[in-house]
Order: sequence, then C-alpha cells, then structure tokens
Amino acid sequence: MVSLLTVAGVAVAVFVGFNIGGSSTGVAFGPAVGSRLVRKATAATLFVGFGFLGAWTVGRNVIATMSSSIVPATQFTPVASVTVLFFTGLSLLVSNLYGVPASTSMTAVGAIVGLGLASDTLNQALMFVIVSAWIVAPLLSFAIGIVIGRYIYPYLDRYVAFTRFDLHFIQLDRSGRVPRPYINPNASLQDIVGSISVVVIACYMAFSAGASNAANAVAPLVGEGGALTVDQGVLLAVVAFGLGSFTIARRTLETVGDDITELPILASLIVSVIGGTIITILSYLGIPASLAVSTTSAIIGLGWGRASRAATLAELATPTPERPDLDIGTGALVTSRVEEAPASPTIGDIARHEEPPEAPERIPDVPDVGSEGPADLDERSLFDPAAAKRIVTMWVLTPSLAVVASYPVFAFVL
Repeated sequence: MVSLLTVAGVAVAVFVGFNIGGSSTGVAFGPAVGSRLVRKATAATLFVGFGFLGAWTVGRNVIATMSSSIVPATQFTPVASVTVLFFTGLSLLVSNLYGVPASTSMTAVGAIVGLGLASDTLNQALMFVIVSAWIVAPLLSFAIGIVIGRYIYPYLDRYVAFTRFDLHFIQLDRSGRVPRPYINPNASLQDIVGSISVVVIACYMAFSAGASNAANAVAPLVGEGGALTVDQGVLLAVVAFGLGSFTIARRTLETVGDDITELPILASLIVSVIGGTIITILSYLGIPASLAVSTTSAIIGLGWGRASRAATLAELATPTPERPDLDIGTGALVTSRVEEAPASPTIGDIARHEEPPEAPERIPDVPDVGSEGPADLDERSLFDPAAAKRIVTMWVLTPSLAVVASYPVFAFVL
C-alpha cells in the first residue's frame, strides 16, 4: 500500500521538477527560439531529450551524493523527504518573488544539511568539498569570462555573425504528399554553421541542466528504503521537467529576450559553454552545484574583460589621473560605438523582431589592448553593482535560510 506521505513526496517532487523544467528550458533554448531556429515545441522536445540523457548518465552521481552521501540514506524517512523537498520548492518561490536566480541545488543541499545537523549524521568532509566547489566554480567561470572577453571576444565578434530570419530556419515543402524539409533559402553557409552551433550548444545546456537538477527534484525519495529507485527517480524528474518545458517554459522562451536584452547571441553562447562545462564536470564528480550561478558569473567576467581592454593590466592595477578607474559592466558586451564594428544582433533585437545593424564594407581591425576606444561603453550596463549585491546576497542567503529553517523542524518537530 502506497502511503499518503509517499504520494505527497512524489507530488512535491513533480512540483519542483515542473518549475525547474520551465525555467531551464528558457535559459537553454532562448537564443535558438528567439532567432527562429527552432519552434517552442521543438525546443521543449530537445530539452526533455537531452535533459533525460544528462540525468540518466552524469546526473546519477549527483543523485547518489544527495540521497546517501551528505547524510545516510536511512535518514530520509517519508516525512524527512517531503520536508526537504518542501524547502527546495520554497526556494523556487522566494527566488521568483525577488526576481533572482537562486540556486535550487544549493538550497536543496542546505535543507539536507539541516537534517544532518539535527540527526548528528552530517558528512562534514564531503560538505567541505561541496562548499569549496560552490566557491571555486563561480570564480573559475568569472576568470574564464575575463580572459575570453579581454583577449578573444573582440575577434569572434567580427567574424561570427548571426542572421535574424523572417521565416524559420527549417521550412516544410507541403506541395507533395509527404512534407519535405528544406533550409531557409536566405541562409548562407556561415548562417548554417552558426545556426547549428546555437542549437547544439542549447542541447548541451539541456544536458547540463538535467545532470545537475534531477537530484534536486527526487534525491530525497531515492536511496536505501526510499520510495523510488534511481531509475524511477530519473524518469520522474524528466517527466516533471517535460511538464514545465511544454507549459510554463513557453512564456519563459518569449520573455527571455527582454530579460537579457543587451546580451548578444555570441556572448550568450560563450557563457552557456563555460557554465555548462563546469557544471557537467562537477556533476560527473557527484557534486551538486548551480548552473545559474556559474553562467551569471561568466556573464559578469565576460563583460568586465571586454571593457578592461581599454587599459593594460598595469593601468588597471594602478589607476592614474589621466586614466581613472574604469566603470566596468557587462554593457561592454555590446559593441562600442567608437569601434565601428559590426554588432551582432542581441537576443533582445531578435525578440523584438528588429533588424541588426548592417555590417560595414570593410571589417576594421581590433584595437590593441590598452588603446582608447573600447572604453566608450554603452551607458546602460546590463549588470549594475546594486543588482550584483542583491544576486550574491540571495545566493548566500537561500541555502543558509534552508539550513536555519529546516534544522529546528528536524530537531524539534519531526
């Protein structure tokens, strides 16, 4: 006989997975849908497929860590499992209310830590490794973003172009009995290569999201004596992802361009690769970590590195009256007006159906590091200091609150 608590646990797990699927689909496939390379239904299908692949392979390691390594699996009674999932779902609500991409992984681990502290079964050595990874991962993303933005991004921006198609990239010829797909005739070879890259990277992001997020939805229900086996847990998580992908993700896909208006497609692909790779590696090692934190850190680093090209490293370290501290932000990812370079269309351009600026007849040379010009940045920075403080505060606060709130529940109520 299936207990009422088991049913409640599965229901809460589906709720968590539903929200994860809705938000992660927009993050992974926003550029592909905005540039009319794939339709929303296709994006949802690809996300579920590659999310399942990530959860079924690499994601098992994270599920094992969260279901039996941080605390013994025997601690996950039906009541404890439902409570952990409740605090995980609550973090999604808090992050949505404050408009901050709080980490579901970090909050889920925080709730499990509360259980471990209350039962005196916390694996402190493992938690030291996990917390260290939470610190190193965003710093590494930030550092890689700086290097690419300062030394590589300007060259990529001149030779990698993306076209906004009035019609979808893949068309269907319905003149015959069987519809025959064909590529948009307006697409050049460069467009085809770039378009395939956008979709492939989106699928890679879906793989990373599945690998890191499946455990957040089902880990407390999996394990020794748990309500679900690992295989059942993965399938439940992916089904829940799919519910979110085909429903609430449609709105996320529509609005993602307005949310990150000034982030060019090229920049979004770079940060996707950086964040996705770091999280995939951590998931392979069984360490739960946040895809949102790593990608956001990469955005900050990429913009900072792009703007810092206006000064040498020595000048950045020792500002002079002739060259004061630079006001650096990720608005630097938008091509400078002074450089007169061909600006790639931003995600916002595509979402608003605006044509990207026409490229000049001759592609100008990239200014050397430290030369004037790139310092003339767009006045409206994508990432302002106040927003940075709020985001970082929430990243630290949500898992901390999960520990503080769950501990008394496990210690004195359950």
